[in-house]
Amino acid sequence: MNFPVNRTILSKTLALALCAVVVSACNKEKPTKAVIVVKNEAGAVVPGVEVRLFANPSFPLGDPTRLNKEGVTSASGRVEFDYSDFYKQGQAGFAVLDILAVTEDFAGAGIIKILEEETNEETVVLLPI
Repeated sequence: MNFPVNRTILSKTLALALCAVVVSACNKEKPTKAVIVVKNEAGAVVPGVEVRLFANPSFPLGDPTRLNKEGVTSASGRVEFDYSDFYKQGQAGFAVLDILAVTEDFAGAGIIKILEEETNEETVVLLPI
């Protein structure tokens, strides 16, 4: 027996299946961010603090200063740094950066490990200089 097959229906079904495979294979890159929260010894957030993130590798490969960023904490004691432009999909690991937070009379330091395609958060406590 020979069944008639409508070629347009068959071609549309095949095209739809192909599109479903291609669209599901696309992986949109998520933002890679570092958020620093600055608090005082009492645990209250501190606005207006200058925060610097920088790479300090023992054995520099390439230019580590490209990851350096500076910002000032908002009224909520937070400052956000976007590293999405530095991360390339498929890259294993991203960066471990030093944190330095300073005001006129106080300073705090720390380290943040930035994982790719995530919002990474670290808290720094200010101590008297």
